[in-house]
Amino acid sequence: MGDILVIGIAGGTGSGKTTFTNEVKKRLGNEVTVITHDNYYREHHELTYEERTRLNYDHPDSYDTEMMVADLAALKRGETVEIPVYDFATYDRSNETLVVPPSRVIIVEGIMILTSPELRSLMDIKVFVDAEADVRILRRISRDVSDRGRSLESVITQYLTTVKPMHEMFVEPSKHFADIIVPQGGRNEVAIETLVARIEAHLANS
Repeated sequence: MGDILVIGIAGGTGSGKTTFTNEVKKRLGNEVTVITHDNYYREHHELTYEERTRLNYDHPDSYDTEMMVADLAALKRGETVEIPVYDFATYDRSNETLVVPPSRVIIVEGIMILTSPELRSLMDIKVFVDAEADVRILRRISRDVSDRGRSLESVITQYLTTVKPMHEMFVEPSKHFADIIVPQGGRNEVAIETLVARIEAHLANS
């Protein structure tokens, strides 16, 4: 398969990192495999639904990052992995898994991925997608209400109690580990074209 290029794409909630990731993948097709940190939220089958809704999902400890590190290392070795699937409506990991084959380019996407030294050590390029706070919260509300079945009140409460303080404590400082900081969210065409060109050069030379 040749050398495998691993790119980390981070950024605050609603920053546009998923849009950025999707734009890059759309232009490169099957050469790119995307895995997201959100799939690795820890399971809490032992808790009731009400108890699960009260957990802090915006702290790095809410993720099974050790499992993601192991899966990413396996993908870099050219192995196929089974990654967990998270159900946002129930606030718990589902019983399903997703089979992910290796590819020549792997994108790791997530809010907290740059906070982990172990994850960072597996990345060749680290990107942080940035956006203004008011834009991010509006996108978060729209996504969680329409796509994840949350109430407006619950989204606002979660943002004020955990999302905002955890962003300031963990996500924003992790920007300093990035090789590339992308302003203006996920539709920065110059940044997208620059990263795609870097990936195409890797594909041509590996």
